[in-house]
Amino acid sequence: MTDPLTPPKKKDPLVRTRAGHVPPGLRSRAAKAMAVRAGQGQFVLQTCNTTGQTTYPPRDRSPFTWDELTWQEQPRGAVIEAVTTIDATVDPFFREHLPWRVGSARLDAGPMAIVHLHGDVKQGDRVRMEIKLDRGGNPALFAMPEKETPNMADDPQLRVFTADPKLRRVLVTDGRGPVGQAVAQALLKAGAKTVYLGNADTLMRYPGQDRIEAIEGIEPVALNLTDTSSTQELAAQLGGKVEIVVNTAQFTRQSGVGFGGKLSDLQTGLETEVSGLMRLAQAFAPAMSGRSDDGVNSAAAFVDVASIHGLTGKSGFSGAAAAAAARLSLISGLRGEMAHTGIRVMSVLTGAIDDEWHQNVPPPKTAPVQIAKAVVEVLQKGQETICAGDVAKDILSRWQADPLLTIREENQ
Repeated sequence: MTDPLTPPKKKDPLVRTRAGHVPPGLRSRAAKAMAVRAGQGQFVLQTCNTTGQTTYPPRDRSPFTWDELTWQEQPRGAVIEAVTTIDATVDPFFREHLPWRVGSARLDAGPMAIVHLHGDVKQGDRVRMEIKLDRGGNPALFAMPEKETPNMADDPQLRVFTADPKLRRVLVTDGRGPVGQAVAQALLKAGAKTVYLGNADTLMRYPGQDRIEAIEGIEPVALNLTDTSSTQELAAQLGGKVEIVVNTAQFTRQSGVGFGGKLSDLQTGLETEVSGLMRLAQAFAPAMSGRSDDGVNSAAAFVDVASIHGLTGKSGFSGAAAAAAARLSLISGLRGEMAHTGIRVMSVLTGAIDDEWHQNVPPPKTAPVQIAKAVVEVLQKGQETICAGDVAKDILSRWQADPLLTIREENQ
């Protein structure tokens, strides 16, 4: 049985922080394709187009017929045939995490695979397989207990593959709106130690302020993403404490491109959502990167909540969609940079949010609690991308199947 996590002792400022190494990163194009799918929570393996046999690890051609391979969803069951504990290695990352358990698993899909093992898994057990991303963004098979076990999420080896908020301190950038408030409460419920809740205008009160700031574990902080000085000052105060950043900043207005749009609204949206995201990353990414392997409460993740219409555009909300598109582009670049430091970069994609700025949008709409649930889920699972609500899931699935058709559907 996994021992529950205990709060870490107060850090000695004179002790050198452990360097944040990442696992070896050289992977084939097929492995990167697997990582893309794993980052969305899928369990897919390659299948031979001729024989239908499943193969692992990822390959460029079928080892059975030399035919092409197709990615397909597979059953997640497996049986652990053998277990090995690694006590010595020359790899800088794994040296800091020994002992490390691996095993041979006979997948229900067919292949035998070398997999990482949860601490509650032993030889002969039936397990549930997942494809996890390591701190460098590479895919790896991880064997989980078939049924829930006590303190299962606290397994040290599993936490290396996730960004679980338990015992971590989190910065939520915009606490003035319902999304930021819902996210803050969900993170505390998931075990976060402290949630620093951003307020862009401390002189102006906002709905729910007394209630949210009275919750134990929430600390209001001044943070205006349109002001470089504000962002840098907060980073100077909290940069060495924050382990997870969740960017919930939004500026949504109904607007067209040639009709009904205001250039000032577009500029404000880009300044808040795009330039603000860049200010936030430049202020907090260096300090977080330096603590990516700092024990139980090591820095873990940078999460951005953005509209799914950044992929498609949206007639009637063109300015907001343009800002979301730019955010998704920045997040992709940041993910590549942070992969070398061990910090995960995650996207939570939403449909139209059920707020005052989407009153004219017919249901279904995405509730703030759905976004909060998705934020916690993406951290606990260690994914790269997750959709909050059925609307975003539907648009993403259609966009992946036919991008140009989905763009036309969302704009006519």
